[in-house]
Amino acid sequence: MAVVTPRVFVSHLSGVAVFDPNGDQVGRVRDLVAMLRTKGSGGREGRPPRLLGLVVEVAQRRRVFLPMTRVTGVESGQVVMTGVINMRRFEQRASETLVLGELLDRRVRLVETGEEVTVLDIGITQLPARRDWEIHKVFVRRGKGGALRRKGEALTVEWSAVTGFSLEEHGQGAENLLATFEQLRPADLAGVLHHLSAKRRAEVAAALDDDRLADVLEELPEDDQVEILGKLKEQRRAVVLEAMDPDDAADLLSELPEEEKERLLTLMRPEDAADVRRLMAYEERTAGGLMTTEPIVLRPDATVAYALARVRDPDLSPALAAQIYVCRPPDETPTGKFLGVVHFQRLLRDPPFTLVSSIADTDLPPLPPDATLPEVTRHLATYNLVSAPVVDDSGALLGAVTVDDVLDHLLPDDWRETELHGEEQPGEERPEDDGRAPEVDRGA
Repeated sequence: MAVVTPRVFVSHLSGVAVFDPNGDQVGRVRDLVAMLRTKGSGGREGRPPRLLGLVVEVAQRRRVFLPMTRVTGVESGQVVMTGVINMRRFEQRASETLVLGELLDRRVRLVETGEEVTVLDIGITQLPARRDWEIHKVFVRRGKGGALRRKGEALTVEWSAVTGFSLEEHGQGAENLLATFEQLRPADLAGVLHHLSAKRRAEVAAALDDDRLADVLEELPEDDQVEILGKLKEQRRAVVLEAMDPDDAADLLSELPEEEKERLLTLMRPEDAADVRRLMAYEERTAGGLMTTEPIVLRPDATVAYALARVRDPDLSPALAAQIYVCRPPDETPTGKFLGVVHFQRLLRDPPFTLVSSIADTDLPPLPPDATLPEVTRHLATYNLVSAPVVDDSGALLGAVTVDDVLDHLLPDDWRETELHGEEQPGEERPEDDGRAPEVDRGA
């Protein structure tokens, strides 16, 4: 009887859970690592690339390397491994290629006709009687592709039937790569971008819509934010900054040279620029510098039913949706006189027709805009809050400080880049035992 070897397309592996032999989930697949081989005769790509392993995201969003020799099963939407996973953070080597991050959306050519095609997906297969895997098929679409051209014929060809993977490509698209990560949360997609090359990061950012890019930028380290923003056209930079939360946009603009900062603020909508300028006027580690200017503000005659409708807004973070702020007109920050807050739980306990002014908590002391970070932290901890109002001397609501922004400033500046427990832990396998050949130090 012929041996049937497993075959799978890599887009089906993106985000798939990885389990150990006991059935416990270890993490999720974020990419695959391959080694391209030298070209064969006639310009062909030569032998199919060997698949070295998987990039697996484990706890604390750490990415580690899982050799394919440790993979015992790829089926039913899951990957099963054996042995102990090396918890050393994955670092891509110069000779390695990320299959999802670098091969999808590439423009290559059919060897037989010389026609240019776009890579939609990559098929991998396990070699008979071995645990080794290699790239087997390439799913391509004729034509240059892109958002406005999707009618070209799609076909699956052998790896040897295409050429051009080893050539550097400028202006590579990102449509199919993004399709594999469509369901990722902004924080997880930010992790994907952070681990891509600067070239690929810029291409993916260019392909994201403005709102999605804004959400992702808010989750990236400052260096990545500045790098990505700098590669966008100036008008789009302003649009993306408008889509960001005002406090995050203010933090990002503060990293830019003064001249560029002012130019972008001028390009932004006046109302958005005004919010950002107001935040930038406060010291960074104060309540005024930490707050957002877009909490839920309601007038005293608003009903519980209306308040709950505002809380249901899917664009609100859980911290901002946790309570509403009752103020006299105007109800845009800075508001009229601040009257009190109504917690979400209280809204659930009262009849829909109840006026929010009648159930507002008027005893909770607000924060002044110059309250320091330690003072803000103690305030949230003392009153068991996830957000708190910031009120000026005249009694007007300026904004709200949320716990996520406080944590962002309490953690080390590089917390988005630094993995927890970065050193080896007892019981983990040795870092060099990762299934890859050790790199040679040519300077020795």
